[in-house]
Amino acid sequence: MDSPPFAWHDHDSAAELRSRFAAIRKRTTDLAAPLPVEDQVVQSMADVSPTKWHLAHTTWFFETFVLAAFVDDYEPFRQGFEYLFNSYYQGAGPQFDRPRRGTIGRPTVAEIHEYRRHVDRAVDCLFDAAPLRQEQAAVIEVGLHHEQQHQELLLTDIKHVLASNPLRPAYRQDCAADQRGAEAGQLPPVKWLERQGDVYRIGHEGSSFWFDNERPRHRVFLEDFRLATRPVTCAEYMEFIADGGYDEPRWWLSLGWQAVQDNGWQSPLYWERRHDQWWTMTLGGMRPVVVDEPVCHVSYFEADAYARWAGARLPTEAEWEVVGADQELSGNFAESRRLHPMALVGDDRRFFGDVWEWTSSPYTAYPGFEPWPDTLGEYNGKFMCNQFVLRGGSCATAQDHIRRTYRNFFPPDARWQFSGFRLAQ
Repeated sequence: MDSPPFAWHDHDSAAELRSRFAAIRKRTTDLAAPLPVEDQVVQSMADVSPTKWHLAHTTWFFETFVLAAFVDDYEPFRQGFEYLFNSYYQGAGPQFDRPRRGTIGRPTVAEIHEYRRHVDRAVDCLFDAAPLRQEQAAVIEVGLHHEQQHQELLLTDIKHVLASNPLRPAYRQDCAADQRGAEAGQLPPVKWLERQGDVYRIGHEGSSFWFDNERPRHRVFLEDFRLATRPVTCAEYMEFIADGGYDEPRWWLSLGWQAVQDNGWQSPLYWERRHDQWWTMTLGGMRPVVVDEPVCHVSYFEADAYARWAGARLPTEAEWEVVGADQELSGNFAESRRLHPMALVGDDRRFFGDVWEWTSSPYTAYPGFEPWPDTLGEYNGKFMCNQFVLRGGSCATAQDHIRRTYRNFFPPDARWQFSGFRLAQ
């Protein structure tokens, strides 16, 4: 029998959950620590949120869905935060306009950190008031995975903020420092992992944590197909650019071609041409593009256009999961502290980490999908329109957050995430 749609499965004891709560909350503040206050308040585009907002919103989540829900005498830290730091949960009340989050100077960054300490102490008291009920532990678990998502967003957003600064400052000087040189380019031709047409099962099963959009496990029929053993590299993408890929409408979907024209795209986001060499912005500052790295910061439209140009296509998410289920769940994740894709070497088979991989699958509900109950049901289901699925995690994803069944999703023109792709045929 399937598990209920909302349950605590991932930890054997409240003590383990408490330890995980402390570690993840500390990691968020540690990620913000290298940034001066001036960087933490900038919003460089509508899709980016200031670092200060991420620090506050993840705290609002625990205050709203844990403390206000389960602690009878809980006193909110400050009136008005429920409006400023609610992202999109209509059931929790109105929200401040997302594109204007960067216009709010106060509360200060220091006040936000005091807010975090206040909520952390209150959650600690909830742990002390044992035994922790299953529904309490379940929501805390959701909040921790939610915070890990925002840790990644914090990094992608601050990268966009720093790249928008003409000085191109670094987040940390040691990021992306241990890569092979830009003179590489000795990778063998891409190889393929073949699967025969058959009925397969995809979707999450088991006792580990899952988001509601990963369930239920269900059957899919796939024709014969094959997937590349590695993502498309920067060197390969350079060939597409050099062949006039951005100037040839026949490779592009209509909306993609319109995006190219409207935005003047001629290369992946953050690439710049300097003295006949491609450079890119990293969280360690500007660096020459390493040609054997997976290409990064491309939209679905760009990935799809490259695939057509290369005589291939993007995989469906079912194809990706069927092949990914047999691959080792390891790779270059946030724990490496590189925060940048690693160069591929030899016959490197890399399915997880480095870059989120676009699939050709629209983000929709699985057959029999049940959203989480009440306001938390807004978490994933309400976005099942005009988005595409990405798989595999990135160099900014926490390794204990990713799963083979994890479904990330973004609009097809999104480029500021660590997004790349692999080919299918």
